Amino acid sequence: MKVITVIVNGATRQIPDSTSVAALVEEMALAGKRIALERNGEIVPRSRFAAQQLADGDKLEVVVAVGGG
Repeated sequence: MKVITVIVNGATRQIPDSTSVAALVEEMALAGKRIALERNGEIVPRSRFAAQQLADGDKLEVVVAVGGG
């Protein structure tokens, strides 16, 4: 299995080739949480998480919405 390198919030991460955004979000234990995800400077809509494949060298920023008051 081929492994690719992506950068998530500034940290290098090795993942299997053909990993989707949805699979990465699940691996990071963020599935079901209110998050915003940016890939290479562009927001990825939640509706595209399953279809969006990650590529070697992608830079991702993941922001988790935190409730409070």
